[in-house]
Amino acid sequence: MSSSFQAPKGVSEYVPPRADLFYAIREAFAEQARLAGYGYLELAVFEDTNLFRRGVGESTDVVSKEMYTFEDRGGRSLTLRPEFTASVLRAVLENGLHKEGGLPVKVWTTGPAFRAERPQKGRYRQFYQLDLEAIGSEDPQVDAETIAIAANWYRSLGLTRVRLLLNSLGCKECRPAYRARLQEFLRGLDLDEATRARIEINPLRVLDDKRPQVQEQLADAPLMADHLCAACKTHHDRVRGLLADLGIEWEDAPRLVRGLDYYTRTTYEFDHPLLGAQSGIGGGGRYDGLSEDIGGPALPGIGFGLGLDRTILALEAEGAEFAPKPRCEVFGVAGGGG
Repeated sequence: MSSSFQAPKGVSEYVPPRADLFYAIREAFAEQARLAGYGYLELAVFEDTNLFRRGVGESTDVVSKEMYTFEDRGGRSLTLRPEFTASVLRAVLENGLHKEGGLPVKVWTTGPAFRAERPQKGRYRQFYQLDLEAIGSEDPQVDAETIAIAANWYRSLGLTRVRLLLNSLGCKECRPAYRARLQEFLRGLDLDEATRARIEINPLRVLDDKRPQVQEQLADAPLMADHLCAACKTHHDRVRGLLADLGIEWEDAPRLVRGLDYYTRTTYEFDHPLLGAQSGIGGGGRYDGLSEDIGGPALPGIGFGLGLDRTILALEAEGAEFAPKPRCEVFGVAGGGG
């Protein structure tokens, strides 16, 4: 007789034998991170709510609609982490890792994250991510390195249909002029009241609107790629050149903005076409102003979050045969006679 209790709606759980695959692909990523010199972090699952409000952005769906926020017994507002980057940066600053020399600080972590979304296949309220961050360098080589780590991991799993979408979102020097130009364009469209309000707060988020009736009107929207300053264009061209040198294919995606406010310059997403609406299986980018946003020093950074749940779905969709390592190995040794 089974229990009368069930897991909460929208929670991704793994039991054998599928749990063996979950564990194996996580370990395969750990190996990639270790080979690249990234150290492991184990982080708190909940944080001060203001960390995400200031870091992720008030205008994002994550902060405005999807966070699991509660008040503890001491009256403090706490939030189950909806993403990892803000937490990783907080931990690096709090523990002074950036003061120990040898920048960038290169770290990775993994675990569950939480968003109050409408559950569907590939979109969960508790989901699992692999997160990797390089903090303290503006070098385009670091951008290419993080992308290569993710791309090599997907390749090591046997995935062949993964696409890398690449864009640049500019910097504080060139984005304001583009922002004003985009706002001017968006104000002339037939949009609902909530979307019009978003135009005034963060117009780039409107480009990320997935509704067909909105996307149809965005066909002639101005693109950030046409408004990059010389420094950002040089940086973006350098990243693309390094990826070409590494044999990593990408597609230019001039409308790619992703869902969080802190992204600057290099922005990318890994997409799997067999997963339908939930085709994004990982992504990341630069966040050169995030440290200042949460009260830290000027400290550039870049990193990514890769979805473990969607990666498993991609493996199953492709029929890829990534075999977990055997739990037990037995070796026979011939002994000498006498």
